[in-house]
Amino acid sequence: MNDAAETIVVTNDASARTYEATLNGEVAGTLIYEAEGDRVVLTHTIVEPSDREHGVGTALVREALDDVRRQGKTATVMCPFVTDFIAANPEYADLVDRQHPGVPYRK
Repeated sequence: MNDAAETIVVTNDASARTYEATLNGEVAGTLIYEAEGDRVVLTHTIVEPSDREHGVGTALVREALDDVRRQGKTATVMCPFVTDFIAANPEYADLVDRQHPGVPYRK
């Protein structure tokens, strides 16, 4: 992990239904979600173009999924970036809701 990645802070703004990643104190990325009972629908990940390739998206998705796990919920994944993250990090695959998985893994 590079020095920039170490300054990424991810917070959950439940009122806005977003996880926000800040890099050096500035918002660098957002993961938008919807709460559906015991399920969190992860809909879209946005990373500022100037902040790409600094680990922002990875940190954002990892923290969001860790938060879903802490809450004892499952995830419906509609965002291809999150889908690809889970495919590359199978330790998160158990969080995907079996009845409502979302978009299929890309190969």
